[in-house]
This record gives sequence, C-alpha cells and structure tokens, in this order.
Amino acid sequence: MLFEKWDILDRNGNSLGKTVQRSKVQFKPGEYHLVVHIWVVSSDGKILIQRRAESKREMPGQWAANGGCATSGETSLAAAKRELSEELGIECDEDALKKVLRLRRRNSLIDIWVITTDLPLEELKLQETEVAEAKWVTMNELKCMIKCGKFHNYGSEYFEKVFCKLKNAKGVC
Repeated sequence: MLFEKWDILDRNGNSLGKTVQRSKVQFKPGEYHLVVHIWVVSSDGKILIQRRAESKREMPGQWAANGGCATSGETSLAAAKRELSEELGIECDEDALKKVLRLRRRNSLIDIWVITTDLPLEELKLQETEVAEAKWVTMNELKCMIKCGKFHNYGSEYFEKVFCKLKNAKGVC
C-alpha cells in the first residue's frame, strides 16, 4: 500500500501523536512503528510459512513469517487478524490469536502472535500480490531452511525466543 500511514510510537508502544506515510518514513531516534508476525501452527506441531511474491520490494521471493505492518489507528490484534485474512484467507476469532512476545528491532516493535489451526493448504486464499505460495513444515525443516538461507533470517535472538514460544504453549521460556 503506497499511501499506507503508520502511527509513530515510543519504545514502549505508546503513541507519540504522529503518523508517517510508509513511502516517506524517516524515523528519529526513539521512534518506532508496529509490525505483527503471525505464526500459524497445526495441532501436530507443523508451522505454516509463506513465500513472498517476487514483486515485493522487501524480501522478494523469500520464505518468511506471516505478517505485516499495523496501519494508523490499528491495534496489534486487529493488524494480525487483517494480515491473516488478506494474505492467507484465514479468518479467526480474536480469542484464537495469542500474543506471545514483543521484540524491539531497529525502528520496529514486533508483536509475535500464534494461532493453532489445521486448515488444509488447498483452503488457503493467497493474496497473489503478497504471497507466492505457502506450505506446512516441521520445526526441524524450518531450522534447516534458516540455516541454509531458504527462509528469511530474522536473527538468532528472534528465532530463539519465537521457537521457545512455539514449543511451549504456556509461554514460559
């Protein structure tokens, strides 16, 4: 979305009362915007990942986490629900999504959400401008993809924390 607007937040996620147009963003020190990552997990522990469309400006064609940026006025939960619906065609109740973590990286506050579903791949409705394909993988397959550069590497700290949350439904790491 070329004219998408983001709220500018402080390091704790509080609004600074300013918005910025995505295409013209220049953050000052201490300014952040909200990003959501949604990890879709099956009841048998597989993880749904997506390959980004080749036409994407950032990370074209890479396998990556499901997610995106919250738009101005949008809560983290609303952004997670919207991204799941838009990119994968997954509709869910608010109580199906569980926020398990918030990470601060560069000028982003990344809220990590988890949802459990056994939706078959053929029932997904991929948004072609965003997602080229999706597939279910095991945790070991995902770790292999990260190690050999086939999945976007968000960094060891990110994966250490996310994998802990995915393995431990109670959220204690």
